[in-house]
Amino acid sequence: MRLVACVSAGLLLCATPLRAAEAPFEPSLLRLAEILGSLHFLQTLCGGESRDWRMEMETLLDAEKPSAERRARFIAGFNSGYRAYAANYTTCTPSARAAIALYAKEGEKLTREVTGRFGN
Repeated sequence: MRLVACVSAGLLLCATPLRAAEAPFEPSLLRLAEILGSLHFLQTLCGGESRDWRMEMETLLDAEKPSAERRARFIAGFNSGYRAYAANYTTCTPSARAAIALYAKEGEKLTREVTGRFGN
């Protein structure tokens, strides 16, 4: 999956000191945090490629250097994505595997869009 490389490189390019209210890419980054949380749960549940999605979340936080309030929103998004699947899945199923593929694609797309539009 290229998502890991895209997230790491892309977030470093678009990191800005803008406040959340000024950042037009904020909803995309919050969605990305949620996706990373979902992938963290699902990948652990299903095994497969070893990706550290929690580390990718740390990369996002390091790149953004958010205020405490904004950091809490990112973490809440990650946890929300994680809990959404943890509440419903106890074993890996075909739909869980399909969700991994869909979230990986969506995460790559979001990362490309944010870095392409707002990266320097």
